[in-house]
Amino acid sequence: MTQATLSIGELARNTGCKVQTIRWYEEIGLLPQPGRTAGGHRFYGRSHLERLDFIRHAREFGFPLEAIRSLLDLASRPDQTSCEAAHQIASAQLATVESKLRRLEALRAELARMVDIGCRGAPAECRILATLADHDHGHCLNTAHAGSGEPI
Repeated sequence: MTQATLSIGELARNTGCKVQTIRWYEEIGLLPQPGRTAGGHRFYGRSHLERLDFIRHAREFGFPLEAIRSLLDLASRPDQTSCEAAHQIASAQLATVESKLRRLEALRAELARMVDIGCRGAPAECRILATLADHDHGHCLNTAHAGSGEPI
């Protein structure tokens, strides 16, 4: 591939990324602005492809966008003497994943308990519906699944 040969559609197909996402990454500065043809169409090179692959891979690990921005900045300075900052970012992400796993385990246990209780009788007597309607988690054995209200 030569330096500037991909259209935005080709970049999207090569990376599995949506065109709208590529444009958004450009807008927020994660992906550098591409060159433009005389007709105003974007064109991308290998560096865009590699950077977008990096971003997508980091997203698969669940890194938030600001962490990805920091990691990209570190990757752009390979002559640095230490990668301690990358280690700190990855350690923070590991802690986040471990927290989510604990919440998921509590959620699994509570769902298993609800299913074991089952629905016997009319909906008015259903423990599953009563547990879900109890926003204070009084029916729950373990409220760790409540978390911060963010999806797991």
